[in-house]
Amino acid sequence: MDIYKDLNSPETQQFEKLLNNQLSKNKIEEGKIIDGKITKITEKFVFIFIPGLKSEPIVDINELKIIGLKDKIAVGENIPVLLEKIEDKNGEVIVSALKAQKIKGWYKLEKAYEDNESIIGKITTKCKGGVIVEHIDTGSLMFCPGSQISDKPLKNIDHLIGVEQKFAIIKLDKLRGNACVSRRQIVSSNKREDKAKIIEKFKVGDLIKDAVVKGYSSFGCFFEVNNEIDVLVHLQEISYSRVNHPDEIFNIGEKHDLKVISIDKEKLQIGCSIKQLSPDPFEHISNYEIGGKYKVKVDKITDYGCFCSLEPGLSTLLHSSEMSWTKRNVSPKKLFKIGDLIDCVITEIDKDKRRIAISHKLTLENPYQSFMDKYPEGSEIDGVVSTTNEYAIYVTLGEFQIDGFLHCNDLSYLGKPEEELKKYKKGDKLKVKILEIKKDEQKIRVGLKQMGTDPFSWFEGKKINDIITVQVVSTDNKGLMVRPENCELEFLIKKSNIALNASDARPSRFVGGERIDAAISELNLDKRKVNLSIKLLEELQNKEAVSKFSSPLSGKNLPFSSLSQKLGDKKKKDDE
Repeated sequence: MDIYKDLNSPETQQFEKLLNNQLSKNKIEEGKIIDGKITKITEKFVFIFIPGLKSEPIVDINELKIIGLKDKIAVGENIPVLLEKIEDKNGEVIVSALKAQKIKGWYKLEKAYEDNESIIGKITTKCKGGVIVEHIDTGSLMFCPGSQISDKPLKNIDHLIGVEQKFAIIKLDKLRGNACVSRRQIVSSNKREDKAKIIEKFKVGDLIKDAVVKGYSSFGCFFEVNNEIDVLVHLQEISYSRVNHPDEIFNIGEKHDLKVISIDKEKLQIGCSIKQLSPDPFEHISNYEIGGKYKVKVDKITDYGCFCSLEPGLSTLLHSSEMSWTKRNVSPKKLFKIGDLIDCVITEIDKDKRRIAISHKLTLENPYQSFMDKYPEGSEIDGVVSTTNEYAIYVTLGEFQIDGFLHCNDLSYLGKPEEELKKYKKGDKLKVKILEIKKDEQKIRVGLKQMGTDPFSWFEGKKINDIITVQVVSTDNKGLMVRPENCELEFLIKKSNIALNASDARPSRFVGGERIDAAISELNLDKRKVNLSIKLLEELQNKEAVSKFSSPLSGKNLPFSSLSQKLGDKKKKDDE
């Protein structure tokens, strides 16, 4: 061993050169995949020989079985392994066949991803958010999100599990060693190729027979043609009349003829039209006039009305508000059915908007005119409460199926409107007065309190500054609640109007039941408004006392009180 003491000796340098040459031949380096030859097999392990290593590393037999190398377990067979450590703390060589396979598989995945090539895999199990896919060539496991399994929702994917099929690599995470794949891209790509071939069959101007309504959107309706391709009819190409949404015209499953008007080979889209199969009906709209009565055919019924046709292609809307004079929130389905021929009056023709409005109720007698002829404003009529809400009652009037509007303020002169409203329920019989009839707006307003005498008439003939006697009903911090004698109404005398002297303006001076006088400070019979004031009464009384009892010579005895008069007399004399 003395040969190594001098590192600069020729012998040492020659040995170092030989050693380096040997290592460079074998290229032994940690982290690389190396092929090793099986030299020995035991119950649990296989021993492999790798040139350049000082000892033979071992590999667990179960590890080889897991990665599908069971058939390779034989003396003399070569297996790839990853050299993890040339020498650990125990002086042993550490290798892994499983990691070698994963790394080789990752290299293949990277190459396929860079070359934009598909790979062969099979779905092994379901997991949260998707499925696990095994790469057939390398056994690497990859994730396929649920949204990437197919181009349309699948309720059950059991038929796809275990089947070898193509997948596209959509994401690789080199740091974590994760791969994300998509079956949907392969399916869509295949369909795109098939769709391109189908579109080649069509040209602009072709007539498509019996296309089936497949679905709608806000911008048009989709039709399925020959069970092989979907085409779009845009909203503006459905009808010459205005259409708000395709479901106003079509029902799923219906068959219609279409005309091809556009083909986009890049987007693989075909545009079609229905209205171009017939002449524009608005070209002879002059055959119809506003106010004219015509027969229309009910084509479609919605919650808000019926779509009808004056003639084929000339559609119009009969709104639910134009179906009946008396029925509120009428249901079109209860009045008409598809195919009915009904009388209507044209109420509007808008050529610019290509819109026609019609009315069915205008062909019927207006019950509001009949009602007004029999019961003019001011008449009294018996009625029955039909409905109530938080501020009014609706009363069905007499033999007419017309509801009158009875506001809570017209229930009573005395009670609070909200409390009075609670006293009535559906079915109660009332006798009311007709207050107002609006025939054109189909509204009738009625009143209940108007059936009696207005307590406010007690103030007729009275005027501001008149003095009346009232009785104190109650007191609070705001003032006095009083009721005039022989009157049913109560009024508030505010605290500021109780007395001239601020110290006397205390509501607590009164306990209730007292009879006191007050003056009318404000009176408006039309608005039914009255204000009372004790303070005003004191002012009126003081003014009366001053004018009645003061002396006409008061102030004459003051010095110089007559000086101005004397100066005036002197000036007159001088002028003379």
